[in-house]
Amino acid sequence: MDRHERSWLRRGATGSAAARLGSVAVLILVWWAAALVADSRNCPTPPEVFGFVAQELASGEMLHHFGATLARVAAAFVAAMAIGCGLGLAMGRSRAVDLVLEPWIILLLNAPALILIVLAYIWIGLNETAAVLAVALNKLPNVVVTIREGARAMDPAYLEMAKVYRFSRRSLLRDVMLPQLQPYIAAAARSGLALIWKIVLVVELLGRSNGVGFKIGLYFQTFDVRAILGYTVVFVLLMLLVEYFWVQPLERRAYRWRPRPA
Repeated sequence: MDRHERSWLRRGATGSAAARLGSVAVLILVWWAAALVADSRNCPTPPEVFGFVAQELASGEMLHHFGATLARVAAAFVAAMAIGCGLGLAMGRSRAVDLVLEPWIILLLNAPALILIVLAYIWIGLNETAAVLAVALNKLPNVVVTIREGARAMDPAYLEMAKVYRFSRRSLLRDVMLPQLQPYIAAAARSGLALIWKIVLVVELLGRSNGVGFKIGLYFQTFDVRAILGYTVVFVLLMLLVEYFWVQPLERRAYRWRPRPA
């Protein structure tokens, strides 16, 4: 990469950051104006909400509950991606496996998330295993379908070359299949993370004694909008950090072979 390309990338990054910050600033100003006009306990101003967030962070309460939520998100995400990638690859490469598993995948795709959560709690109990399993099951079919389509779209010429040169199973997977599946894995990770964030809150609301969903449910019972917005704002900021510093770099790496637009 030469000096001009680096300069072009820096200018683009600076412009993108400025646009995002400007958008956030406009949103906060609109929120503030609406709160002042409403002048209601149910529509607190940004300083009131951010003051609550500062108190919760200082006490450690918010960090404790966000830590519990993040642990569930990470566990469900890893489980869904690991199992989903394996099943999707098997279904994409084997017609027999696809025929056997397809009805179950369709069932999970169309089953309401709430039903899976409730059944997991009834059958397994109100514990962490049920919570993580319910979230992973809601994400699993999306991963399977995405990876299956990626496996079906593989270039047969590369697979034939690997067969001719007698690649081991490990080399075939690492050097031939995974590079072609990278864009599909990135797409499954992006969509899956967005879905898992939402479902984890429902799981916590219904059957856990900690986490962001639990706290939002608790504050809903007292109609404390300031607290609900406080946890929501921090939750959204956390999702944005994950998106910009993990998901998007992963996506850029997966699509790095594409030519940069002029």
